[in-house]
Amino acid sequence: MLKLRYLVIALVLLSFTSIFIGVKDISPLSLFNLTEEQLHILLVSRVPRLISIIIAGVSLSICGLIMQQITRNKFVSPTTAGTMDWARFGILISLILFTSASPIVKMLVASTFALIGTFLFMSILNRIKHKGTIFTPLVGIMLGNIIGSITTFFALKEDLVQNMSSWLQGDFSLILKGRYELLYISIPLVIVAFLYANRFTIAGMGEDFSKNLGLNYKTVVNIGLVIVALVTSVVILTVGMIPFLGLIIPNIVSLYRGDNLKNSLPHTAVLGAVFVLFCDILGRVIIYPYEISIGVTVGVLGSGIFLYLLLRRKSYAV
Repeated sequence: MLKLRYLVIALVLLSFTSIFIGVKDISPLSLFNLTEEQLHILLVSRVPRLISIIIAGVSLSICGLIMQQITRNKFVSPTTAGTMDWARFGILISLILFTSASPIVKMLVASTFALIGTFLFMSILNRIKHKGTIFTPLVGIMLGNIIGSITTFFALKEDLVQNMSSWLQGDFSLILKGRYELLYISIPLVIVAFLYANRFTIAGMGEDFSKNLGLNYKTVVNIGLVIVALVTSVVILTVGMIPFLGLIIPNIVSLYRGDNLKNSLPHTAVLGAVFVLFCDILGRVIIYPYEISIGVTVGVLGSGIFLYLLLRRKSYAV
């Protein structure tokens, strides 16, 4: 639990730092004597941004952990399984068919497509006899690229490329009060993931083993996939696509916490929030007063860590 304490301290320090980074100068000392404008900036922009970063980091990291446990593959996540691409395709469909739809309707449509895509990915895996560590995520990546191409085609045809571009790359700069509250849906889903942690761990040992222990394997897997689909859709609708997060964070945690889901969930949640918060701060200070989107910073750092995990797969991957 010592490492978790350090992660929590890092999260608190980074959160405090994040509040005071921005074009409008607000210092820690000014908290005791805030002007009306400074208070408005904190409540409308910076605090909502911080909350959305933490929720997105926690929820996507846990989604990656659930998918890796269910598929028994360390390189599977909402990114490499095509879940994010299916969710984006669902958003496009909602824009075409339900022009003035509310965010909830868009989320439901996107979640439905994300769930269909994830079930399709799992169905393909069940038909493959030899599931290699690298081969499995490649199937998901290829499936995601096919859906991504279809999404781009229809977006061009319906003149919705600009609308879709806002969901192509994650960005917290547009997060304001009234535009991020949909993320709160992720909180009860994360709680359900904690409650089902032991069941997911057993399900990760295989269908036959799970049934021998009296576990309803298909029900547990379906619950896990529903959590992943809903959370992914909510994050994409609110923030955009954040690559590699659900892939690298669970792998890093498993290096020092092992594969027991109940033991690794708290570490995965906090480390995910710390990593996204660090990437967001980095993107805001590199070219200050401008900023680099979170999709770019997480993508660059995440791809580097992913390559390292690939090169060390004999030591770490299962």
